[in-house]
Amino acid sequence: MLIETSWEVCNKVGGIYTVLSTKAKTLHDMYGDKLIFIGPDVWTEETPSPYFTPVASLLKPWLKQLSLPEGVSVRVGRWNVPGKPIAILVKFEGMYAVKDQFYGRMWDLYGVDSLHAYGDYDEACAFSHAAGMVVESLVNFYGKKGGDIIAHFDEWTTGMGLLYTKAACPEVATIFTTHATCIGRSICGNGKPLYDQLKNYNGDQMARELNMESKHSLEKTAAHQADCFTTVSDITAVECEQLLERKPDVVTPNGFEAGFVPVKSKFGAAREKARRQLLEVASALCGAPAKEDDPFLLATAGRCEYRNKGLDIFLDVADKLRSLPLERRVIAFVLVPAWVKEPRADLREALDEGKQHGLPDPVLSHWINNPYEDAINCRIHALGFENRPSDKVSVIYVPCYLDGNDGIFGKSYYDLLIGFDATMFPSYYEPWGYTPLESVAFGVPTVTTSLSGFGQWVIRTANDSFEDSGVNVIGRNDSNYSAVVDNIARSLRFLNEADSEQRALISRAAMDTAARAAWQYFVTYYVDAFAIALESRDNRMA
Repeated sequence: MLIETSWEVCNKVGGIYTVLSTKAKTLHDMYGDKLIFIGPDVWTEETPSPYFTPVASLLKPWLKQLSLPEGVSVRVGRWNVPGKPIAILVKFEGMYAVKDQFYGRMWDLYGVDSLHAYGDYDEACAFSHAAGMVVESLVNFYGKKGGDIIAHFDEWTTGMGLLYTKAACPEVATIFTTHATCIGRSICGNGKPLYDQLKNYNGDQMARELNMESKHSLEKTAAHQADCFTTVSDITAVECEQLLERKPDVVTPNGFEAGFVPVKSKFGAAREKARRQLLEVASALCGAPAKEDDPFLLATAGRCEYRNKGLDIFLDVADKLRSLPLERRVIAFVLVPAWVKEPRADLREALDEGKQHGLPDPVLSHWINNPYEDAINCRIHALGFENRPSDKVSVIYVPCYLDGNDGIFGKSYYDLLIGFDATMFPSYYEPWGYTPLESVAFGVPTVTTSLSGFGQWVIRTANDSFEDSGVNVIGRNDSNYSAVVDNIARSLRFLNEADSEQRALISRAAMDTAARAAWQYFVTYYVDAFAIALESRDNRMA
């Protein structure tokens, strides 16, 4: 039995959701219903999870005898992703009442320092404590049959679940995966140089300096206590070895599931539909009849981390493009969720009535609550983007989750991604980089950097040119910001000027790259991790 626990099971927050939801089909093909995912039940009757379908017959014998303390309860069903694996959603609010006792026990057993906890630490630990009890119950019920059980925990947010499981069920083989270290992300987010100075950083000391002691302590302890420790890229493995002081046993790169991409017979229509939607919004905002001149549609997307995700470079590249000769007008979309207030009523009205006269503040698709503090919005305006019909480069900020319910586009991110001409993800801190992989899976060429795990993989396994792989990997370090901006601008100008035959060739190369990153190939690294965990468990129990 393989049990995997994550905050993002049936709960779409970020890239880990993509890892698990795309990996699920391949694992389910291998293990069937011996594969179980555990996630948080953060849903209500008024706002049910769109990703979860309850199924009363699943795990029924276990549920009949289930008795969990502290008001913890579960719902069992299927995760609505390819493969439809079993998912257990856990209500964990009751764990807050016993958190101090639990933190004390984890200090006594493993030395986890929860004293300096704040923010989302308590919520994550309450969930993972409850998830650990669910794992314990599954082990006690199904473990009697004598089969091996592996419990896999993702990110520091589930670290307490791993430690609870190890103490309660030492016969279970445990795996801990960090998708990004707390300290590495924090170093970057605080504007410090990670790469030039990595060898000089001590994780414990930096945790004290950056007020990250509890999260770092939990993450480091989980990494050391797990039977198998993994991370998602070679670049993050080096970071883990330095900051967590344990070298990962195996690197498990993130694959993708082709089932998310429209089949060939429907691909053209899906692209045209997405493109039409994007151009309609651009036309209504900017007042330009965008459909008529076939503009070059560019996008970036991801978590709202201004420096780490390279959003600063994206905007500066857009600015740089204004000074270059371009064949096609550029409309650059920033698809990054922020503190969104509401969809623009004037934009909704213009779309409904087919108006193209332009709107006030045409860089925003949705109003945000903090326009004068939002780094993206401030930089767009500081660069002087006005999105006039005559401008050869326009920037449109879409500060909301694209889940089909945003009130303007009404389509998911994947439904829109297929309509772009290119994407750009010039990340500074990117342990893997799902966004560029998703892009090439949809045949959209992408620019990323050598500081992303995906970029490193492309460099190692292919020629990183658009014609050969659909990907251009730009070398980035702590001191070449301006050169990165210039190099990316030149890359995009090449795509902007490519003819239809070149664009078709590049799109095919992009899809070929994504095919090489399919889970059917990358799952072998997980199989290696399972074997390492079981062997380590056996040695520990001997």
